Amino acid sequence: MDADVMVAFGGKQAWLAVRDGDPVKVLEALGLRDLGEVRWRDGIDLAHLTDDRVAVTPPLPGARDTRWVLAVGRYLLRPDTALDVVDLSARLHTEVQFFATHRVTETHRWQRAVDGEPVRTFGYVGQTGDVTSWYGDPDPAERAAGLPATFVDEESTVLVSEHDVLTVADGWSIDPATLKGESPGRLRVGAAA
Repeated sequence: MDADVMVAFGGKQAWLAVRDGDPVKVLEALGLRDLGEVRWRDGIDLAHLTDDRVAVTPPLPGARDTRWVLAVGRYLLRPDTALDVVDLSARLHTEVQFFATHRVTETHRWQRAVDGEPVRTFGYVGQTGDVTSWYGDPDPAERAAGLPATFVDEESTVLVSEHDVLTVADGWSIDPATLKGESPGRLRVGAAA
């Protein structure tokens, strides 16, 4: 197999980070049909330009000296996609994180669950300035992104941008906007059934 290079992503996108994950098991847990391996550029393009495909990376080194599998695709943003991070983490017996950012509507979300237990959920819509979800306390990565230590009510000031989502992803697992260089393997692509 000829060498391939990683392709960064992040903007106007959604992705999962699965600690010590297996790409095939991640596709199975998402209920997607495995279409096989593709080059990074082709997989990232499919994930960004279609709403029924997900590209899954091989395990990559990331935060906390752990390896992470990233699953990326607009499919994860669809309202009809039944994405339950807590359930995924229970079925995969590991930590699962979800990130989504869309700079046009300034909609930004992240969620984290470990072994079927919710740890943190945050959602924000910049067009209205509304915090749409807040569960758990912000950790150091979130505080570095500018979140307040607590969210009391609608009067609390919270401003979040796409950059902040990537900052949290970097602290928790991997900032996908920094992916570059020779890849450790090809992407796997899954399709909605």
